[in-house]
Amino acid sequence: MKTTINNSFEDFKKTLSNSIELQQEFQTDPIKALNNFEVKNPKETDSWIYRIIVLMLGLSIIAIIVGLILLAFWDRRNPDSQLITIFATISSGAIGALAGLLAPSPNK
Repeated sequence: MKTTINNSFEDFKKTLSNSIELQQEFQTDPIKALNNFEVKNPKETDSWIYRIIVLMLGLSIIAIIVGLILLAFWDRRNPDSQLITIFATISSGAIGALAGLLAPSPNK
């Protein structure tokens, strides 16, 4: 039977101290007892983390692009090139972060 713990040593210690069966298994064969633990990583189990991050990055990219378009229309005579450059840099960074999140992991 696999024992599921969070990805922390504190959770491992708490689970081990609360279970007499696990303590006995560790006394007889520690390696076998360690193989019965299953580590739960929130990045792998909680899909809302990625959904929220992708949504926020996507919204920021759209907002920046809309802002750049509005700046281009409102300020035709005297465009502030530094402001446009800053917005373009922020949006390209957000696009890179979004691409990095959506790219498949090499070990999967």
